[in-house]
Amino acid sequence: MRRPCFSPTLLLVTTILQPLNAFTPLADVTAISTTTKTPTNLSTFLTSPKDKYALLILGTYAADFNAIEYAQRLRYYLPELKKRGVTKWGFIVNGEESGAEALCEAVDLNVGTTAAGGDDKVELFVDPVGRAGRAFGVGRGWREDDSEMSPYLKLFGMLWGLGAWATLPAVIGGYIGNPFTPQPWIEDALAVGQKKGRFPGNALEIDPTSGKVVENKFASLPLVGEWKRRPLELATLRLQNMIDISIKNWKTLAPNEEALKEGVLTQLGGCVVVDCASGEAVFEWKDPGICAVANFEDILKKLPVLQDEAVAAV
Repeated sequence: MRRPCFSPTLLLVTTILQPLNAFTPLADVTAISTTTKTPTNLSTFLTSPKDKYALLILGTYAADFNAIEYAQRLRYYLPELKKRGVTKWGFIVNGEESGAEALCEAVDLNVGTTAAGGDDKVELFVDPVGRAGRAFGVGRGWREDDSEMSPYLKLFGMLWGLGAWATLPAVIGGYIGNPFTPQPWIEDALAVGQKKGRFPGNALEIDPTSGKVVENKFASLPLVGEWKRRPLELATLRLQNMIDISIKNWKTLAPNEEALKEGVLTQLGGCVVVDCASGEAVFEWKDPGICAVANFEDILKKLPVLQDEAVAAV
């Protein structure tokens, strides 16, 4: 039997033809763009030659706390991300197009299919059974390989930290607040919800003409009103999200039967910022629990603000 002959020239040509700047974890992984209605190679999306940095959120199903908070955070932080050279943004929702678009509309996230205008449009993708997230390595939740147990029972266990250790700290943190870490996106998301008539709707005083927040009543709390994240502030937002986004729109936002069988109900999410030139991740996060999504303040710390000329160039 003849041994196979490996040509150094052939090896060199093969190496050259491979994209040197591919983001490896998502190589050859696709999700469907709601703009073009066609599959998009996510590694290619993250390594566009005309952008400095690209951000991709690998979300959960549309009614999930994590997906909702990712959309709310992204909406608020888009201008700051742009100042730092992040000029391409993608958001994957594990569900159907109708649910993904309904979620983005609920939080006023400017995406390609629902945008009223302007350049700051997030590219919205759908991945009905969550393949992209699994390729990225997100958590699968409690008893991920147990096909006999109800996915809703698994989700109930995760609410108590099973297979999602950070759930309870994240939920409790929404009640007790944090005096050190700023989370300005919460007020913005509360304002969006209050303008849409969500309950509870008395946390803010909003100018009816300008639409700007005049007073945040959490800031008037004795002793803790000056905290970076005040007690009950985030918990109030999550109550809004649960009642008037998740529950009220469950039929539109919930995963279908096929997605339930694939474990989408308990699959967690993640976020990555990639240097488009090298394909290397400059920030990477995998949710360790329900409500435990990426802190965008940490992303800003990783990326210095560009000079005006550099911002204009990208």
